[in-house]
Amino acid sequence: MLEVISSTAISAGQAVARSIEAQITAPAAGAVQPGGEVGFDSVLKQVTTDAIGTLKAGEAASISAIQGKESTRRVVEALMSAEQALQTAVAVRDKVVQAYQEVVRMSI
Repeated sequence: MLEVISSTAISAGQAVARSIEAQITAPAAGAVQPGGEVGFDSVLKQVTTDAIGTLKAGEAASISAIQGKESTRRVVEALMSAEQALQTAVAVRDKVVQAYQEVVRMSI
């Protein structure tokens, strides 16, 4: 059982990585700036929107399981994806705050 969960988590992680890579290499409409480059703000907004969607999907799967409409395996997969999305969002937030603090400390 643990091997199945581990392989599911690994494949979910790989899917998230491919999704983020695809978002970075293929920008959404309106994300391209005048020089043909992808804007950091648009990429960050898209990743945040995807993370929120993943968290909502995990919550919906949990509610469906309580109602008896969803299998345990599906709930575990959804919750693991939601946990990974939350951990990623927290890590990105921490890095952004750290970068801001470094910029503030710089002498002009």
